[in-house]
Amino acid sequence: MAGRDLVQKLKQLDAYPKINEDFYSRTLSGGIITIISASFMVLLFFSELRLYLSPTIVNQLVVDTERGGTIRINLDVTFPALACSVVSLDAMDISGEQHLDVKHDIFKKRLDAHGKVIEPAKQDSVNQPTLEKPLQKHGGRLEHNETYCGSCFGAETEEDHCCNNCEEVREAYRKKGWALSNPDLIDQCKREGFLQKIKEEDGEGCNVYGTLEANKVAGNFHFAPGKSFQQANMHVHDLMAFGKESFNVSHKINEISFGVHFPGVVNPLDKVERTQIPMHGMYQYFIKVVPTVYTDVKGRKIISNQFAVTDHFKGGGPGEGHSLPGVFFFYDLSPIKVSPIFSISTMISV
Repeated sequence: MAGRDLVQKLKQLDAYPKINEDFYSRTLSGGIITIISASFMVLLFFSELRLYLSPTIVNQLVVDTERGGTIRINLDVTFPALACSVVSLDAMDISGEQHLDVKHDIFKKRLDAHGKVIEPAKQDSVNQPTLEKPLQKHGGRLEHNETYCGSCFGAETEEDHCCNNCEEVREAYRKKGWALSNPDLIDQCKREGFLQKIKEEDGEGCNVYGTLEANKVAGNFHFAPGKSFQQANMHVHDLMAFGKESFNVSHKINEISFGVHFPGVVNPLDKVERTQIPMHGMYQYFIKVVPTVYTDVKGRKIISNQFAVTDHFKGGGPGEGHSLPGVFFFYDLSPIKVSPIFSISTMISV
């Protein structure tokens, strides 16, 4: 009995009670108002949906009070006319720290004249395999059951210092600040066919990619031919070993970025191409890095960087001194940190 009473009450419940048709009449104005109201409700629904799906970004600027730390530099640059055996990467900063001929986390891919990969990417290493019958440091050839210790040809840093391959001799010369003018006079380089390898790779290109870990201070990194060394407090590259008067440093920047990727970031150097017309030239990019803390709609934060850039080409015309051929990236950090925050707007909040 109680169940029937409950069902009867539910039947009588009506939030919009009906009016007997004898007490109202349909009009044209009422139909127009109904159409306008329905259209407005549909428009309001899609407007709210669009605002919800398209959050706005509010940039907050604050002073960057963080001290010390490091910054990760992601790079991917292709040189269509510079062989992998020629190009090297150096990094340095205003604190005096230098990383010459960087190999850690840096990979190179040999490219043919059409830009196709010749061999898989590999990481340069100073531990090259030794060849048979090398010249010992004392002057004789390596015999059986004898430990090999190659000469550094005057660049030894200590009495038992050995240079067992061409790369180690070049590295010893670099640390001394000496140029290696004729590799054929170096036993290790002659046996390994250093000059022959350079001639074989002539006309090839190179794709260099990887990451650098640098101090969070102003500095620069650059791609240039030859080994680099310090001479009279100057940064010098040894170009004599290649026997060439000019180097074509045309390049395509596939990626240059600072820190981890985050949604909406725009790296202005990506896909930039430069073709060298003069025989000699240096490309310079001046970068202002802006620390960034990205916060998504769920409140998750990503600490990274954005940057702005200007560029300049420095050529060597008639009667002018030749600049060091290469591609240089000079960066500085902004003292202002940007915090882009995503927020969802609604018609009520507007």
